[in-house]
Amino acid sequence: MTETGVMLMGLEAERLLAGLGLATLADDPAQVLLTVDRIRHGVRATMTFEALVGAGARRWREARPVLAATGGAAATPVALRRAWDETLRLFAHCDLGAPGPATTAHLAACWLRRNEIDQFTQRTVHGEATAR
Repeated sequence: MTETGVMLMGLEAERLLAGLGLATLADDPAQVLLTVDRIRHGVRATMTFEALVGAGARRWREARPVLAATGGAAATPVALRRAWDETLRLFAHCDLGAPGPATTAHLAACWLRRNEIDQFTQRTVHGEATAR
């Protein structure tokens, strides 16, 4: 998962949150079931990029206090791979429910870039347009 983490760390905040939104939906069996059922009945299952960003921002705002409560605000190591591995170990001490690997990876990247992600989600809460 470390190589995936390195790739995720290179994404801009908006794409990272969209990925978190999609991963969160895919990790939720009920959401997957509803989506499959809609497709089966011919309902077009289209989700906009903005909706994915919104879903990711909501998941981040839910997870952020849980992650912060672990005391994980210590200085981040210089080596990205080492920081990634330490962040995943930190998650073992968090009550984040049962996130799947995609959600875990996206949350880890968001945590390592928490200042940028927090600023971005604050802008989206206030309705500011985002640039792609």
